[in-house]
Amino acid sequence: MTAASTPVPAISGTTRVYALLGDPIAQVRAPGLLHPLLARRGIDAVFVPMQVAASDVAPVVRALRQVVNLHGVLVTVPHKAAALALADRVTARASLAGSVNALRREPDGTWSADTFDGDGFVRGLVEAGYDPRGLRVCVVGAGGAGSAIAVALLDAEVAEVRLVDTDAGRLDTLCQRLSAAYPGRVTAATEPHLADVDIAVNATPLGLRPDDPLPFPVTGLPAHAVVADIIMKPAETALLRAADERGLTAHPGEPMLTHQLDSYLAFFAL
Repeated sequence: MTAASTPVPAISGTTRVYALLGDPIAQVRAPGLLHPLLARRGIDAVFVPMQVAASDVAPVVRALRQVVNLHGVLVTVPHKAAALALADRVTARASLAGSVNALRREPDGTWSADTFDGDGFVRGLVEAGYDPRGLRVCVVGAGGAGSAIAVALLDAEVAEVRLVDTDAGRLDTLCQRLSAAYPGRVTAATEPHLADVDIAVNATPLGLRPDDPLPFPVTGLPAHAVVADIIMKPAETALLRAADERGLTAHPGEPMLTHQLDSYLAFFAL
């Protein structure tokens, strides 16, 4: 039976509820991928997208703690860094990244948190045939997703991660934290230097809207480079089209999510 034809169980009073917080929220793909998977496994749970402004995310997360049948929260842009401060305990990799994308409600009402973006991104690269070990990777965007991706790439033994962000303060904070953990393998700049990189990653929101500028110019990349985008909707962003037109390898955003699904279910004990 295909995912599209798998019946989805009716929501009832016993359904385990999970929230997905972001702003914007219309582009999120996780519920559409998770619900057929839950149905095939006979799991009575639902993930509900909720659009929450950055100024409201702290009180919303605190309030959700009181909802006894709400068992966890997935977090997307722009709340991943803010959610770290709202968790009662976090994993070492989430602390190093400075962001989380999943919070689990414990029996005592506290939040445990982790980040799966980086692991999902690297696993997606490897499955597509692009093992990053020993390569030079430029990560444009030092926010929640970009920081997690940088940590995972460093754990995957890349030769160098070049961090790029227009927010110099955020960039410096992340670079210092990662340089202490991975000495000699992290550099930072407010403008991308792409002439000798093997993989260039867009970890910014640029590409969600049709009139967004490119996060970096593909003309500066060597012919063998892989251009990866974490944007999932649209599936083919302007960046990926530009890479394809130049003859570069384009790697879309959805593999990063699909390789997180089982991790989500394990984290939430589903």
